Amino acid sequence: MNNDFVSGKILSTLVKFALPVLLALFLQAMYGGVDLLVVGRFSDNSSVSAVSTGSQIMQSLTTVITGLSMGTTVLLAQKIGSGKRREAGEIIAAAVKLFAVVSLLLTALFVIFARPLCRLMNAPSEAFGSTVSYLTICSAGLVFIVAYNVIGSIFRGIGDSKTPLITVAIACAANIIGDLIFVAVLKLGASGAALATVLAQALSVVVSMALIRRQKLPFEVKKEDLFSGGPQSRGFIRRMLGLGIPIALQDFLVSVSFLVILAIVNGLGLVYSASIGVAEKICMFIMLVPIAFMQSLSSFVGQNEGAGQHSRSLKAMYCGMGVSLLFSIAMAVSVFLFGEELAHIFANDRETIVNAADYLKAYAIDTLLVSFLFCFCGYYNGCGKTRFVMVQGLIGAFGIRIPVSWIMSRIKPVSMFRIGLASPCSTAVQITLCFIVLMIMLKKEKASLK
Repeated sequence: MNNDFVSGKILSTLVKFALPVLLALFLQAMYGGVDLLVVGRFSDNSSVSAVSTGSQIMQSLTTVITGLSMGTTVLLAQKIGSGKRREAGEIIAAAVKLFAVVSLLLTALFVIFARPLCRLMNAPSEAFGSTVSYLTICSAGLVFIVAYNVIGSIFRGIGDSKTPLITVAIACAANIIGDLIFVAVLKLGASGAALATVLAQALSVVVSMALIRRQKLPFEVKKEDLFSGGPQSRGFIRRMLGLGIPIALQDFLVSVSFLVILAIVNGLGLVYSASIGVAEKICMFIMLVPIAFMQSLSSFVGQNEGAGQHSRSLKAMYCGMGVSLLFSIAMAVSVFLFGEELAHIFANDRETIVNAADYLKAYAIDTLLVSFLFCFCGYYNGCGKTRFVMVQGLIGAFGIRIPVSWIMSRIKPVSMFRIGLASPCSTAVQITLCFIVLMIMLKKEKASLK
């Protein structure tokens, strides 16, 4: 079902669209979560550390792919909103060609440089071999990661958030079964978790293609569009890259900032390495509602901007912030009070659990703040202001998050709570920048109406 975002009630339409996005994100988070849970139960701390470091690298790469594919989502949503269905089909064809090349390049790069990457991440010596194996196996399946994210971006652009939910639900079930077979039964440790993840992602792509063939879509992709390299196709690719590269670059560099923090913590020892891995997996779940609204707002605002309805876009952002904040309050309280119980789901080692819970207390603060930041980002992405989103993200990551985390890691005794405070400090600065730009935009709009 494709949603019309340019008419009708805002809150109910936005929530209706965001709910399947949220569920799909939850199931995607289950990939890494189940990997770590099963490895934590049936392997030792070295395997937990390997999955923690390796999955963080893959998550960073996936974030980049998602950011790059956001160019397809925004451009497609704008064409659908303005009623240009034929051009929408040409955009799809251009996206297929672009991301086919991207997937081949990334696969080659990450398979070749898996070992240097693990060395760069300061992976503990006890877990180094397992980390390399995990990353190599996952990198070999990058074509499926790219394909899944591109298909998801297309469906979000046309207002369909239910089909990606169905495919990721099937894949998540397959991943759980694979983890139990490869890790719990065959005792393959981190390598088994990687195998389960890749096979599940491959299944999600196969199911997605089968569902596409059975649906009536609001665009038509002609075979000649897929194989032609004319000026219009190249133009669409340039526009997608113009929108997607700033988002992807920001997401990549922000992810790099978290990888730097992980490398800093890895240098403190195996227990700290495992504890931050456990905490980050939990953080993925508690941030899901704001992330869902960020992705949903990009599509919602994109269609409304294409239709020239700027005030409707702004109201949608406010609605997203309100709903996100309500859920984030509940998540923050739960994490602050029950951090150890949550960490125990993914780990058995007592010291690892205590340090993970300490780190989560700082993230409880950040959970409240990202309700505003992520909705701001979704709004600006939908408006096509992806360069600003990139700039504010880089300022937060490299101007605040990395320096604060490094300073806190040097204070003895080491406190994971103090290291974790780097994230809410960064988010607060980014919100301030987003608010300033919004005020400037509203002032210019008001002046233009006079």
